[in-house]
Amino acid sequence: MIADDVGNLKIRPLTPELLDHAMRKLNEDPKRREADVQAIRDWLKKQAHIVGQPDDQMIITFLRGCKFSLERTKEKLDMYYTIKTMVPELFKNRNLKKNEVLQEILKLGFFFPVGEDDEGRKVYVMVGGKDEPGKYKVEDVMKVNFMMMDHIMMHDDVSVIKGTVNVMDMAQMKMAHATQMMPSFIKKITVCSEEGYPFRPQGMNFINMASFLNTIFKLFQSFSKEKINRRTFVHGKDLESLYKKVPRKSLPKEYGGDAGSVDDLAKDFVDKILAFNDWFVADEKNGVDEKKRTGKSKTQQDLFGMEGSFRQLNLD
Repeated sequence: MIADDVGNLKIRPLTPELLDHAMRKLNEDPKRREADVQAIRDWLKKQAHIVGQPDDQMIITFLRGCKFSLERTKEKLDMYYTIKTMVPELFKNRNLKKNEVLQEILKLGFFFPVGEDDEGRKVYVMVGGKDEPGKYKVEDVMKVNFMMMDHIMMHDDVSVIKGTVNVMDMAQMKMAHATQMMPSFIKKITVCSEEGYPFRPQGMNFINMASFLNTIFKLFQSFSKEKINRRTFVHGKDLESLYKKVPRKSLPKEYGGDAGSVDDLAKDFVDKILAFNDWFVADEKNGVDEKKRTGKSKTQQDLFGMEGSFRQLNLD
């Protein structure tokens, strides 16, 4: 395996293993990277409606997330900046030094990376229900979630290149959490995460899911891509079933794993998000100006409209 030569690009060099994977699975060509990044920069200069200047690392991350399809990368970058403006309740007012509510939610430590599975994919654990429904708005909880996604996007090459495997522990979820999740909001966060970010989830594993969450679960699936639904598994309370999808080495000790405690893993990630605050402040100005978009302007209905979006559901 050869060392990664990043040339004039200001990006992190990849380990030989990651480079090999990116070349085989994502169509990455180190000799063509600079030209690909420049092609996206040239396109951005012509997009008067996009307010944002992604650095080399961000552009290469989107290229990788789109398997180096220039057209798909353009679509996803456009969507990334579009949702910044279209969904201010999730992507504006993210200064952690000024927004104490966001700090409180972040410090609950409800989402964090753990380790890598046997295929080298990054494993994340989400402990649902740590927030008090009467104390925090679901919009603010999801805002923190997307802040974490921004941090991962900008820092974690393993997650982008090899993909992510999520473990979602729903044991602490209450009925009041479920009633906050309106179908229109579920549609919005699904579109934002799947269409606006350069991630390719490889596994979604739910444990300890109460029956009252079934309707919410089915709604998420109705809005999600079929590929993601095929990679979604509900294990109930059966950790032995979970271990067949996620090895013990990649789980916290509270789940029978070898990767450290939930509190320590969560605190480490919280500290990283807090240290990333300047990026969130600078990102505040980014978005789109639909009046300057060439052709038809995008609307809330275009992006998040409910008509025709439901697949046939049995919600009983």
